[in-house]
Amino acid sequence: MDYLEFEKPIEDLIEKLNQAIQLGREGDLDVRSTVAELEKKIKKTRKEIYENLTPWQKVQMSRHPQRPYTLDYINELTKGDFVELHGDRGVKDDKAMIGGWGTIDGQTVMFIGQQKGRNTKQRQYRNFGMANPEGYRKALRLMKMAEKFGKPVVSLIDTPGAFPGLEAEERGQGEAIARNLIEMTKLKVPIICVIIGEGASGGALGIGIGDRVLMMEHSWYSVISPENCSTILWKSWEFKEKAATALKLTSDDMMKNKLIDGVIKEPLGGAHTFPEKAFINVKKAIKESIAECKELKTEKLVKIRMDKFSNMGVYKE
Repeated sequence: MDYLEFEKPIEDLIEKLNQAIQLGREGDLDVRSTVAELEKKIKKTRKEIYENLTPWQKVQMSRHPQRPYTLDYINELTKGDFVELHGDRGVKDDKAMIGGWGTIDGQTVMFIGQQKGRNTKQRQYRNFGMANPEGYRKALRLMKMAEKFGKPVVSLIDTPGAFPGLEAEERGQGEAIARNLIEMTKLKVPIICVIIGEGASGGALGIGIGDRVLMMEHSWYSVISPENCSTILWKSWEFKEKAATALKLTSDDMMKNKLIDGVIKEPLGGAHTFPEKAFINVKKAIKESIAECKELKTEKLVKIRMDKFSNMGVYKE
């Protein structure tokens, strides 16, 4: 397990716990009281740390190398019956954007989401989770397929942004994302969006228009990353912590500003520490959201979705 800087106190306690357990085994000693005391300290320390995270620390949590990615959630939710579909029928298959059919407790859904990599080779293969225009066009093709068969769409968002390369702009990156925005607004089936990690800029919004937009507790959602915001405003990355606070990008901030519909609690210690518990919470939230949306007639479902996004940012002086 990798530990972030602010998680070091937990790492030290876990190391002492492992040493105590090993000493008990090797020396045939009764270390139960010591183990119980250390476990109590670990739980207390976790509570103190994770219940008082700063916005920047939450950004770090969202990027933790052991945090579950889109395919981890899909494989767990579908118990291995996920059928991935490929290609935008125009240019190529974008490996940063994945999608396909799967079932959640008998309910067939179309999954869509960005996929990152865990090592250098995988990150290059997945383009660090940054989709090209063909990725967004593939996503739209699959959403239209879901609409054709009357099945809900589940969008799992985790990206540092759409790919900003020259070739992506030449192939119409902006147009592809804009097209998804308008088409998702009108889609005649329920759309459930879950930000499981990073939700950056148009890269996230390109698959982020939904009837229910949910955020994992330690994820973030913003028009720009703290580092890039810091670079623009202060000409340096050194102010990224200040930028993270100013951007109001945490799940709590987004909920207060009525930009999302709910927050999915993570187990104490984060999704990277107890992924099984995180999978259970996400599955429950998705199932409940689909059930709520299925009770609405198609016309009302689309109207509520349109009204929700149209009303964002409206204010009176």
